[in-house]
Amino acid sequence: MDDMNRTNFIWDAIEKDLAEGVYNEVHTRFPPEPNGYMHIGHCKALIMDFLTAEKFGGKCNLRFDDTNPAKEDMEFVRNIEKDIRWLGFDWTGGLFYASDYYDKCYEIAEDWILRGLAYVDELNKEEMRAYRGTLTEPGKNSPWRDRPAEESLDLFRRMRAGEFPEGTKTLRMKIDMASPNIVMRDPAMYRILYKEHWRTGNKWCIYPMYDFSHPIGDALEGITHSLCSLEYEIHRPLYDWVVEHAKNMLPGHPRQIEFARLNMTRTVMSKRYLRQLVEGGYVKGWDDPRMPTLSALRRRGYTGRAIRDFVSRIGMSKADSVVDLALLESCVRDDLGETSPRAMAVLHPLKVILTNWPEGETKTIEMENHPDHPEMGTHTVTFGRELWIDSEDFMEVPVKKYQRMFPGNEVRLKGAYIVRCEGCEKDENGNVTAVLCTVDFDTASGTAGADRKIKGKTLHWVSAADAVPFEARLYEPLLMDEEAVEAEDETAEEGEENTTPAKKDFISRLNPDSLTILHGYAEPYVQAANVGDTFQFLRTGYFCKDPDSTEELPVFNRTVGLRDTFTKQVKA
Repeated sequence: MDDMNRTNFIWDAIEKDLAEGVYNEVHTRFPPEPNGYMHIGHCKALIMDFLTAEKFGGKCNLRFDDTNPAKEDMEFVRNIEKDIRWLGFDWTGGLFYASDYYDKCYEIAEDWILRGLAYVDELNKEEMRAYRGTLTEPGKNSPWRDRPAEESLDLFRRMRAGEFPEGTKTLRMKIDMASPNIVMRDPAMYRILYKEHWRTGNKWCIYPMYDFSHPIGDALEGITHSLCSLEYEIHRPLYDWVVEHAKNMLPGHPRQIEFARLNMTRTVMSKRYLRQLVEGGYVKGWDDPRMPTLSALRRRGYTGRAIRDFVSRIGMSKADSVVDLALLESCVRDDLGETSPRAMAVLHPLKVILTNWPEGETKTIEMENHPDHPEMGTHTVTFGRELWIDSEDFMEVPVKKYQRMFPGNEVRLKGAYIVRCEGCEKDENGNVTAVLCTVDFDTASGTAGADRKIKGKTLHWVSAADAVPFEARLYEPLLMDEEAVEAEDETAEEGEENTTPAKKDFISRLNPDSLTILHGYAEPYVQAANVGDTFQFLRTGYFCKDPDSTEELPVFNRTVGLRDTFTKQVKA
């Protein structure tokens, strides 16, 4: 699928800008914070930023928003870069950091103070919140709002010199405390933070706020279209205000366009909650395959192609909605169905003994790697007297319409023979330990007898003589119910109140069966697989080799089942 063939309201707006000569080129940017791993919720913005540049023959910058050194780390930077390349993109406009512009931001801040557009405030967090007002009531001016510019400039320089404790001084824009848009009520520009920055070291002890630094970075880099999620719509007047009042020091005037962010059922989209899962030991790390991070999805066997297909299918709109996880899984199946070789593996092993097969004799059978792609070649499997089948494929007393193995019934073994079930062996507790069958030697695959019609199903199997033991990790969604845990209001700055409504305790909603570990057998074909290789285990699902694999015990993660079994379980 070509994800540039479809249009959307953003691309329509850009085409209009180009036609009217507002801009002569298209230059976008992707501005992640290096304080965590990117997750599926970030993909909509990421893909739109990079794909828009590609569509219009422009450039896209990667700019890390490193304005909060308390939570940032180079580990996150490297993983974000890896995720972007995995999705098939590159930062053709260059790699930048918000910290590249700290000097320019400071220069603009001093200029605004002298022009009466900014002042040093001494309200603490609680007082500032009280003075700000509400959505229905205007705020009131700080007692320090009208202090002389020279005094604010002196205090601001002393803030930079490290003379004041954290939280005692803040540089604020002077806009309108009675504005109906609460974002415009003298927003903060700089706060004091005594944290060593991983790029600038101890050069700074004051750091710019996102709403101030971000539009400046866009304008300095020549960004034409600043694409962002819908929670920033209310911030657009502030974005334009910053650029307009600093235009004497900036080369460009970007346009901000917002779109609805991605929320998905049964998925935790809040970065803070994902961190809680990792640090609380509810998962085994940021790349635990149950997590929605791109690192985790890649480890689980998802592909960048499937995620791009998913984002293309959900499209771009300005209306918030929640997408069913089943759609993402469907995109993964469509992609892996075309690219993954087939193999046989048994997750719940039950031995089958072919009583009329000669002791010690084996036969080599050629199996196709993909039924629809002969160019993918073939491989061989061994067939002998003892096999493994899945325990679900045998019932001593079958239920109605059961068409697998039971005494007196015939089934076909994939690529081999028709066999007839004659009975079973049990242990002292009555548990079935082996199924006894006889082979119809005239029904070998590829012979005329192979076309004999029977009522029984075709079953997958593995030869017990050379079967490879492996660990299968089966995953279900982290949340038991359909409701998503949406991303919080990421526009709230450090030290400011987050206005996102409180969510019910998501820990109580965690699925205790999100991970099931089984030990089964697979054909030797899969043993040589590299970490990250994916197979379709026949009748079972798609499985990807995990980095935890050893030479003695390969580990395979179930990427996705052959159908959406979880939705059926929930509805049941």
